[in-house]
Amino acid sequence: MIGDQKVLFSGMQATGNLTLGNYLGALKNWVSLTDEYQCFYCVVDEHSITVRQDPAVLRKRARALLTLYIAAGIDPEKACLYYQSHVSAHAELAWILNCFTYMGEMNRMTQFKDKSAKHADNINVGLFAYPVLMAADILLYQADIVPVGNDQLQHLEITRDIAERFNNIYGDVFTIPEPYIGKTGARIMSLQDPGKKMSKSDENPNASIYLMDDRDTIMRKFKRAVTDSEAQIVYREEQPGIRNLIDIYCSCTGKTPDEVVREFDGKGYGELKTAVGETVADTLTPLQERVAALSKDKAYIDGIIKNNAEKAQYFANKTLRKVQHKIGFPDRIR
Repeated sequence: MIGDQKVLFSGMQATGNLTLGNYLGALKNWVSLTDEYQCFYCVVDEHSITVRQDPAVLRKRARALLTLYIAAGIDPEKACLYYQSHVSAHAELAWILNCFTYMGEMNRMTQFKDKSAKHADNINVGLFAYPVLMAADILLYQADIVPVGNDQLQHLEITRDIAERFNNIYGDVFTIPEPYIGKTGARIMSLQDPGKKMSKSDENPNASIYLMDDRDTIMRKFKRAVTDSEAQIVYREEQPGIRNLIDIYCSCTGKTPDEVVREFDGKGYGELKTAVGETVADTLTPLQERVAALSKDKAYIDGIIKNNAEKAQYFANKTLRKVQHKIGFPDRIR
């Protein structure tokens, strides 16, 4: 808790290009959360190096992601937007928490198993200990609330376990974070395989709408979207492709699925795809224009990076120093 506001922590990795799913499912909602919580939104670049990265590309994508946070409407005066790598307390606390985390707990992490299968030539210790660094990310800021999808819920659970274990030994040190339960964005699925979530790491470029895709590219991808042979626009589980298109349309227009079904009653799949494509392009155009304008203002972005890093360091170091004292590290001479 900072003042009268609860603390919320979240972040996105500085790898790949953000998709429409990232925007509608998370980033768009982050904006409204800044009115209710003291928000720390991290550009997660330390987690990113569990997979080999081109250094120049990683730096470029990290800056582009922070710029995108602002372009999406997050006020850097209200929320703290910063690079994970600019706050050394993340790595320092992660090492301490490693010593309070059991091998059996890490062995049960499903994401490690999934990523190890994808990157069999680079199964590194960082990938294995990924959830401990995530725990440090959250606990450093005494976060009360963490928005998580189903794929990250296991990591939040182990964060809670580690925090409770530490508190049981040393007293009330860490806030025990709760998953964010409230208005959540739509779960946007792949355009080519609507049984799985739209992903920035999908090898099929037609499966995802990227936030910087131009209008022609967006229209082409929607026209190629997988549907079915039933030839009726109905919102139901048995038609995942159509259901996904309706979800996207609803997220961009504010309409309900029932309203969309009535709107397209008697129309074909082609008309629905065209309408969804146009609506998505109209939604993303202002965002793209803001990104372009902000990217030209180097001094402004540099100022945010510097000031927000200092703010994040202040709160992170308060927790880190308390932890270091509790476990017996020598106090620093001021």
